[in-house]
Amino acid sequence: MLGAAGALSIVLTCGGFKAEDFSPANFKNYKREFKSQSIGACSSSSTKTYEDYRMITATGSRQYQYIHNHMTVDPTTGLLYNEDGFIGVALGYAFGEIGTRYYVVLDTGVVLPVVKVDAKASIDATNGCSHDIDSSVVELVIDSDIAFSYFGGGNGLANNGNFNNYEYFRGNIVDFELVLDEKYEEGIIYQDTMEDDPVKKDAAQDGIQFVEGGF
Repeated sequence: MLGAAGALSIVLTCGGFKAEDFSPANFKNYKREFKSQSIGACSSSSTKTYEDYRMITATGSRQYQYIHNHMTVDPTTGLLYNEDGFIGVALGYAFGEIGTRYYVVLDTGVVLPVVKVDAKASIDATNGCSHDIDSSVVELVIDSDIAFSYFGGGNGLANNGNFNNYEYFRGNIVDFELVLDEKYEEGIIYQDTMEDDPVKKDAAQDGIQFVEGGF
């Protein structure tokens, strides 16, 4: 909700990146391709654990079906991603159904596009958000053999068991944004601002097109 001063939020809509261009380095300067709405951060934890997708063996489960029908194993990093470049993660029950997508905003400025492909067991994440033991909210779903070769680790685990050790995943969570089905239009700047905001008036004089709303 806008305050009396008229807070300004601008997003340049150059899109995310396509699956064929998948690389973790792209998260550093990631631009949202889809409209989204903030749902807040249920935890600010920086811990980012992982599980191997091959441990999900119940062929009739939503998790198994979604992974095998929609996700690709990156042969370089071992991360799983879908056709829009969203990486596969396990989240608690507070984050809805399998297939729900989010932008995870970190305090380092990194935005991680993720899709829920597995559910944290409610017995392990009793608040529906973070793991009771390690406080992780985001648990990457990966091929651990490939990931260990790429990310390394001195204790036999990829990134020593915490992907927060990797520069492009590093940071505390400051927000979760629920990703909507509608894409931003190319070349348009979306903003939330008051009608008499001088920034809007100056930009309009320079021929910049604004669309009210965004996220």
